[in-house]
This record gives sequence, structure tokens and C-alpha cells, in this order.
Amino acid sequence: MSEREQLVSENMGLVHSCAARFKSRGIEYDDLCQAGCVGLIKAADRFDPDMGYQFSTYAVPVILGEIRRLFRDGGAIKVSRGLKELGMKITRLTEEYVHEHGREPTVSELSEIAGVAAEQITEALSASMPPLSLTIPDEEGDIQNDIPMPSPENKLTEILSLRTELRRLTADDRRLIYLRFFCNYTQNRTAQELHMTQVQISRKEKKLLLYLRAKLQ
Repeated sequence: MSEREQLVSENMGLVHSCAARFKSRGIEYDDLCQAGCVGLIKAADRFDPDMGYQFSTYAVPVILGEIRRLFRDGGAIKVSRGLKELGMKITRLTEEYVHEHGREPTVSELSEIAGVAAEQITEALSASMPPLSLTIPDEEGDIQNDIPMPSPENKLTEILSLRTELRRLTADDRRLIYLRFFCNYTQNRTAQELHMTQVQISRKEKKLLLYLRAKLQ
């Protein structure tokens, strides 16, 4: 089992903990968990242990972000036909395993039975999510909007993800980003600091921003 697969398998409890925060808000608990699994996989993909914090510290905001995305998308996660078919296969395999062993299989066991990676197993669980209302009455009958407001958790996710991706850049590329966007240097001044031309800085900056945006989506 790869390190990423182990992270996913060992931290499913984080998904259930996060999903529990959104119970009774108009979306089924299983659907909340499925969205959380998508977040767990993304967190496992992006986590850098050299940053000095625990995986759970990084993963929880990412998981919560995917659950909130589920509300923003009207209760639906867009998935491919192949992923939906895999989800149905996993459901069938789970039922067969429960019938034979008297318990539900772990992600690792399903991965071995189905012959696919553990992260694909958890992602496939998000294959079937019907659209649901974004407004529900509370206990007193008042209508509430289920679209969560921006929270510090989302900001934390962005910061941790950015730091992780910056560490993967070369020293010169990190220096360019630092001067341009943390020190607010102009391209001309940055070019002087890095002994490059303004045109070179402009081109490299554009490539770096495209790269970071793709990684942080």
C-alpha cells in the first residue's frame, strides 16, 4: 500500500467527523461522507509531511471544503460515467463481502478485491448524488439557507496548500513569487534582484501562476 493510500485508509474517521457537522441540513449523511472522501483524497495528494504539521490539521479544512462545495453545487458532485459504474461495482462487492464475512470491508480490502487503487474506491463512493434543495426549515419552521458562509477553515486550506506547492518549486522560482507577491516588488525590480530581464520575469511569472492555479484547484 502506498503512503497516500494508507493516509486515506487510516483517516476515514475524519470524513465522518466532518460530515456529522452538516447533519439535518437537507443532504443525506452518506452523500456528505462521499463528498468528504473526495476532500480526503485531495488532502492525501497534496499533503507534505515536511511542513511540520499533522495530516489531520491539513485534511480537515479540505474535507469541509468539499462538503461545502456539495451544498453550493445543489447537492450534486459531477462524476464520469466510469466512476459511477465503479461505484455500483463497489456497492455490489461490499454487499457480497458483508454476506460472506459478516462485516463491511475496509478500503484496502475493497481495493484488493476490485483491483483498483484505494483513492479510486473512496472517490467512486461519490458517484450518485441527487440534487437537493438548498433551503430547509429549522426546528422552529423558519427557512434557512444551507450555503455556508466563508470561514477561516477555507483560508487555512488555501494557505497550507499554497505553502506545500511553493516548497516544490525551485529556489529561484520561489524567490520570484516571494518578491512579486509577498514583497510587492514590480517586475522591473524583481528582474534586478534575480539578474534577469523584465520580459523573462513576466514570462516565468505567468507560467508559475498557471502551474499554481492548476495545483490548487
